[in-house]
Amino acid sequence: MLTPNKINFYTFFKLPAAWWSGVRVAILTSKTCTTYVRYGWRNQNPFRSMYFAVQAMAAELSTGALILKHLEEKDLKVSMLVLGMKSKYYKKAIGKIKFICLDGDKINHSLLGLEEKKSKCTCILESNAYNESGDLVASFEFEWTFKLK
Repeated sequence: MLTPNKINFYTFFKLPAAWWSGVRVAILTSKTCTTYVRYGWRNQNPFRSMYFAVQAMAAELSTGALILKHLEEKDLKVSMLVLGMKSKYYKKAIGKIKFICLDGDKINHSLLGLEEKKSKCTCILESNAYNESGDLVASFEFEWTFKLK
């Protein structure tokens, strides 16, 4: 069963840049995934905030882990790839930043369509980043593609 601890262990070996930057999964259900990263010297930029690429890693992991959760529940063998990404930054990312993806239903709908069509499909997932005060720091949009193996 896929859990936040298992994904965090996995990142150490398979996504070391994310792990060393401090990206971690906090919550993983079939509806939502929350990741977080705390601003520090390992992930800083010259402007005394979190480097945008670290934020993108945490946001992508919040969407990707949610996809993996659905694939595990459906017992599907799927190739998945990010086709594109859009991001907007609203505030300096300092402190602990949470990245929340609430698109579990979108993933479920896309995978059901994939099973029916037996081909490939795409799905656009959102992840929003919030600081410790609950202010929106950044928003991300990832276009994922799925293909049955």
